[in-house]
Amino acid sequence: MSTSRQADSTSRPDPRTGWRLAPLFLLLALAALCFPSCAYPGGYRGYQTRGYTTRGEYYQPMGVQEALNYQESGVASWYDESSFLGLKRGTTSLGEKVMPWHLIGAHKTLPLPCMVRVTNLENGRKVKLRINDRGPFIAGRLLDVSPRAARKLGFREKGLTRVHVEVLSVGDGAYERKRSRKWFFGLL
Repeated sequence: MSTSRQADSTSRPDPRTGWRLAPLFLLLALAALCFPSCAYPGGYRGYQTRGYTTRGEYYQPMGVQEALNYQESGVASWYDESSFLGLKRGTTSLGEKVMPWHLIGAHKTLPLPCMVRVTNLENGRKVKLRINDRGPFIAGRLLDVSPRAARKLGFREKGLTRVHVEVLSVGDGAYERKRSRKWFFGLL
């Protein structure tokens, strides 16, 4: 009888083991929620130059070559795509999931996605960010940036500032096109 009892006790799992593994499962679940939000661009390849209509107005994004030579100054504001106190990720025009700490922005006519250098003309601060959304659709505004980008540029508290935007590259992966740099005193 003792042998059958011994076999029974070894074949049953220890009920305390589940409780010991609970913190590990909780940690893995939190990591699964956190890491995909950190990994934008989310596998997107290429770029979008398709026209679109918003609020009854049609916008035609510029072509890749035109965008690579694009520089403009204007008013920038900041926006937050996330909700529920920043805990729920927002979605951009490219379908990417983003959080307030990402360095991203929105522009009406640049191809999506593209990398730009934004300079705050009031204090000289600069930041590189990824344009992956459309907007701002308020008259007189050139660019919307994420809360982190606004903080780095030094205008989060003010809400608006004058900026200079310069495109560095368009597209992702094999489709990425960079602006050509002039070497040797601008002759190349």
